[in-house]
Amino acid sequence: MVGETQEGHNCCVTGSDHQDVGERSHGDHSGHEGHDHSHHDPAMFKKQVLRATALTIPTVYFSHTVQMLLGYQALSFPLSSYIPAVLGIVMFFTSGRIFLTTGWQEITARKPGMMALIAMALVVAFGYSFALTVAEIIGSPIGHMDFWWELATLITIMLVGHWIEMSAVLQASNALGELQNLLPDTAEVLSGKNYVTMPVIRIRAGDKVVVRPGSVIAIDGIVLSGSAKVNESMLTGEAALVDKSKGSSVFAGTVNSLDSDLKAGSLVIEATATGANTAFSQIVKMVDEAQKSKSKTQRLADKAAGWLFYVAIASAGLTLGYWLANGTQDVNFVLERVVTVLVIACPHALGLAIPLVTAITTAKAATSGLLIRNRQMFEQAAKIHFVLFDKTGTLTKGSRGVAAIEPATFSKIKDVDRLLALAASVEFGSEHSIAKAIVSEAQTRKLKIAKAKNFESLAGRGVKAQVGKAQVIVGSPALLLENNVRMEVAEVLWASEAASNGYTVICIVVDGILEGILKIGDSIRESSAEAVYQLQVERIRVGMLTGDSQGVAETISKELKITEIFAEALPWHKAEIVKSLQADKAVIGFVGDGINDAPALAQADVSFAVGAGTNVAIESAGIVLISDDPTAVVRAVKLSKKVRRKSMQNLWWAAGYNILAIPLAAGVFMPLGLVLTPALGAVLMSLSTLIVALNAQTLRK
Repeated sequence: MVGETQEGHNCCVTGSDHQDVGERSHGDHSGHEGHDHSHHDPAMFKKQVLRATALTIPTVYFSHTVQMLLGYQALSFPLSSYIPAVLGIVMFFTSGRIFLTTGWQEITARKPGMMALIAMALVVAFGYSFALTVAEIIGSPIGHMDFWWELATLITIMLVGHWIEMSAVLQASNALGELQNLLPDTAEVLSGKNYVTMPVIRIRAGDKVVVRPGSVIAIDGIVLSGSAKVNESMLTGEAALVDKSKGSSVFAGTVNSLDSDLKAGSLVIEATATGANTAFSQIVKMVDEAQKSKSKTQRLADKAAGWLFYVAIASAGLTLGYWLANGTQDVNFVLERVVTVLVIACPHALGLAIPLVTAITTAKAATSGLLIRNRQMFEQAAKIHFVLFDKTGTLTKGSRGVAAIEPATFSKIKDVDRLLALAASVEFGSEHSIAKAIVSEAQTRKLKIAKAKNFESLAGRGVKAQVGKAQVIVGSPALLLENNVRMEVAEVLWASEAASNGYTVICIVVDGILEGILKIGDSIRESSAEAVYQLQVERIRVGMLTGDSQGVAETISKELKITEIFAEALPWHKAEIVKSLQADKAVIGFVGDGINDAPALAQADVSFAVGAGTNVAIESAGIVLISDDPTAVVRAVKLSKKVRRKSMQNLWWAAGYNILAIPLAAGVFMPLGLVLTPALGAVLMSLSTLIVALNAQTLRK
């Protein structure tokens, strides 16, 4: 029976114990601040609801008051008139026990809240009804209208409210838990010369695991051989399949998928992390921790619930004093008004208003590329005035790539893709970082890379080889002098500007003629320009804060249309710049990925760390962009605005409902014929709870 254990006693007491994903509570352990249903599941409360309903129906049916109000005659047999009293007493000490024990715990902790109000209403209704029944049995009636049926309906409706609440919260919190259940329990691991199936918990770093088409990857690792397309949407929120080949990183929870041509490939992976150390498990852990943090809106709701207790007590006292002094109504009516005030004041909807919104948001964000580590910071994202981006690894990829391809003035090859393909053909197979950048760009553009012959490495300067019938040289401008290749003024100026901005200049010479120049450097992410544009559309200033030279910063910012630049900034200078921008009370967001960004991340009002960043950067941030995609910053800002709007809607509805309903319950509008019974008050309270729950569910769309 609910309430028989300490865990049961804590069912509705506010609190927030450490729980697994799918069992997270929605408030902190602090008296009236939220409700903790962490130890119970909806199925258990459903049984309580069914049991209470079975007892409530006959209680209501045989009630003298209900018969009088509805104008019917119940079945009559010996002692049938005492059925409401017997069943009411049973319900008070069984189904109602959870409210009594948790209410008493709130009072003894000197942090009374909703459960104390419910308990008080039950005790008042029980005490008065019991006194009436005993007086009737001994032949000295003291009244004519007991509250057994209202006691029963109040308990049942409260149980229904808890059932709805827990079902909604559990459903909202289970998104990551359900995803975690998809992880396989076993994997094929190389043992000797054969692959054997073994439990994932036995896999260790360095083990070689094969992942076949359609299988879920069980561990984090590096691809040793094979190629495939992997669905990483459960981590990044991006639907596009990602090509994986030798050297690629893969993560637990992602799926080796079939591509559009129904071609598939197996991957052999060297495990780098397993179990609780995988990226996915770390995400689950951080989401669990994030659920325990509170937003300012949540703290406001908690305070409102505390204030409401004292408002309810004061209102009940005024109601009692007024109607007793008025003298126009009997004791039954006066007590009914007091009980109704206590019932209608129960802040159930208020306790659910914000926690359910945050539970849905945290789970939804985590499965769409955003990890909310700090709710207060996430809430602040809706108010951001200025977003500062670090450059390397954030707006740019943080690794060498082809930044630009420029055909020479007198080149016979004006097609930049053909120039790139020629360079890639010569560089193919080389382990040099510049060679890898050129080949990677050609592969990204899906260019045909021809097989080169007579390859020769020119130490420190470049390479040369024969591609088809052409002799191709790819290397530094110094090679042009060695091979007497002419370079026009336009190319000299272009190369000089690129070099001054921190880029490496690579020349492409075909049969003794300069055909084109490549600019190799930290390439801009494909989505960076869109992220900057979308933030500007949201009327948010965008700036770049980097330790790179002014020239490099200006080149990148010009391409991304960023007008505010802070270059050549040391780590502690970055934090000082953020602090100076906060001087006029502007809300500053900072996006970074490295150790050198940690001071600025810590200083910013809202800090974003890209998922591939260092642990130091991630630990310093309030929001983690799992996908390394800067447009996720825009998604975070928009989601924060929606969540803030939804939270305030729920808060105002829940609090406003109580504020308006209490005078109605007290009988202020009785001259207009508007009178609330305790049962109707309980119904309206549950409807308020249902409304805020449904309103929160709209965030799923």
